[in-house]
Amino acid sequence: PQRDERLGWTGDAAIFSKTASYTFDTRKFYKKWIHDIAADQDESGMIPHVIPNVLTNVDLESAGAPDDGGFKPTSACGWADCITMIPWNVYRTYGDVSILEDAFPVMQKYIDYIPTISKEAYLWTGTFQYGDWLGLDAEPGSYKGKSNDDFVASAFYAYTVSLFIKAGKVLKKDMSAYEALYRKIVETFRKRFPVYETQTEHVLALQFGLTEDKEKTAAELAALIRKDGGMKTGFLGTPFLLHALSDNGYTGLAYDLLLKKDYPSWLYPVTKGATTIWEHWDGIMPDGSFWSPDMNSFNHYAYGSVCDWIYEKACGIQLCEDAPGFDKVTITPQPDDRLEYMEASIETLRGTVSSRWEKEDGRIRYTIEVPVEAEAVIDGNTCTLQPGRHVLYGKG
Repeated sequence: PQRDERLGWTGDAAIFSKTASYTFDTRKFYKKWIHDIAADQDESGMIPHVIPNVLTNVDLESAGAPDDGGFKPTSACGWADCITMIPWNVYRTYGDVSILEDAFPVMQKYIDYIPTISKEAYLWTGTFQYGDWLGLDAEPGSYKGKSNDDFVASAFYAYTVSLFIKAGKVLKKDMSAYEALYRKIVETFRKRFPVYETQTEHVLALQFGLTEDKEKTAAELAALIRKDGGMKTGFLGTPFLLHALSDNGYTGLAYDLLLKKDYPSWLYPVTKGATTIWEHWDGIMPDGSFWSPDMNSFNHYAYGSVCDWIYEKACGIQLCEDAPGFDKVTITPQPDDRLEYMEASIETLRGTVSSRWEKEDGRIRYTIEVPVEAEAVIDGNTCTLQPGRHVLYGKG
């Protein structure tokens, strides 16, 4: 990691937390870090961009915040939302209610803070945002993609309130006031942003439940990707991109992006000898030159969040929201003809959950291991699996 990328950037942590928790036992780390967030939360409810909060105004201005001599930092969407995204992902993966208990008052203080800085009721507008940071549709000389900052911030406002409501219900709290707030946010968002322009705007509208016509929005997203010759999403769109496609009938297109080897893609850096995720898709350009000498980290884990799609969609390991900690499991693999096989496993608190699919004699062979009773969905057919190892066959 290069320069201030060694700091605890909240946005990176938020979008990678699901992948992290599937790959390692992250409970103690994230629970400790949630306490750090609480310690650094401003009295207003503002959550800083890095935890521990060591950035000065000069540092923030160099990152794109306004240099007006009297700059007062505000939270940034997608970054500060670490306080809802991380506890919820950890709770789902491990069933640990205590992280929700610890985080709940911090979440509430943050959510109550957003209306105090927004220029419009029931939206988040008019404040500094990193936006779709490093989006590939950025204007020349800009670090931010073309997605409307107010659109992106308001979408994350809706999303973070929805997660807060879920957390509150787990803790058996009365969330009726925030449920009413959420309905007003969605209603206002739909009136204020009836049209989506960029890939990221389409992705967030789909994944955060903001579009009234998912089929139309998904079709528009697919058309944009084909027109653009691949992804144009940045820091806030990319983690949800493949999910938005596969959840809406475009798994083949999601695989197109996953397996793509030319720029921009996850595998393009591999063709340049990379063994770690880069900050920029083109950190090293096709001609061998550098994207930038001063903002070009070559060990920058955030885009590795794509692995949660590999776990959940490609290999199909899905936990059930009403049974956190993998007390229930559904295995719904989505194979692709371009690969001979794919496999993934998660060491859950209940035991190993693994899913492998491979081509065999013109068919797909599925090898599934579960420590609890589970459902498997193969070629649209659902069957119940008892704890243990199972071999199933699907179509070619």
